[in-house]
Amino acid sequence: MPKMIRDNGLTLALLLLFMVSFAGQSLTGLAKYNEDQNEHGKPEIAWAEYIASSAFMESVFENWESEFLQMAVYVWLTSFLYQRGSAESKDPDQSEKVDEESEKHSLDREAPRPVRVGGIVLKLYENSLSLALLFLFFISFVLHLKGSVGESCREDLMHGRTCSTMLEHLGSSTFWFESFQNWQSEFLSIAVLVVLSIFLRQKGSPESKPVHASHAKTGK
Repeated sequence: MPKMIRDNGLTLALLLLFMVSFAGQSLTGLAKYNEDQNEHGKPEIAWAEYIASSAFMESVFENWESEFLQMAVYVWLTSFLYQRGSAESKDPDQSEKVDEESEKHSLDREAPRPVRVGGIVLKLYENSLSLALLFLFFISFVLHLKGSVGESCREDLMHGRTCSTMLEHLGSSTFWFESFQNWQSEFLSIAVLVVLSIFLRQKGSPESKPVHASHAKTGK
């Protein structure tokens, strides 16, 4: 196996699965959209039109929004909360390398540049993972809102109603239903992973404790 593929195999596999799923969503979404168009006596649209539509934007970003929120909250909560016995938690009875003060590595030439610079740059870098995920959540949230407004307006026009503004739609039950139905499933899936990793194992996975580890062992 080429070294580049071996060293980046996990990312490449996940990106491939993403692209296949994304293509599947766009094609099946187009079929459903055109079915709705036919029911209302409207002309069908092409794939290129569909992926630029508010309907596709809404369906994509309402899911991305929940995923980035889930990961941001999870990264943040695991920095100070514990679950004894879980592979997804730090050990509450001992300090770990991730809790070391960064300043002690400021003279290490291999340390990331923000560590060597220190100050406010280091403080931001210490929280950069959760901040980046929160930023991606915010962008996805805004794009979900934009797509949801457009799709809601399309349905209103089909039924002879007046379109609501973006601010009105932000306060609507429809928009928050779209968000909460995804958020709840994401938080549940993480909670299930945290608890199952106490008792169950997956040999070879860094997300699991060693097969021979006791249920009480915490962390990877």
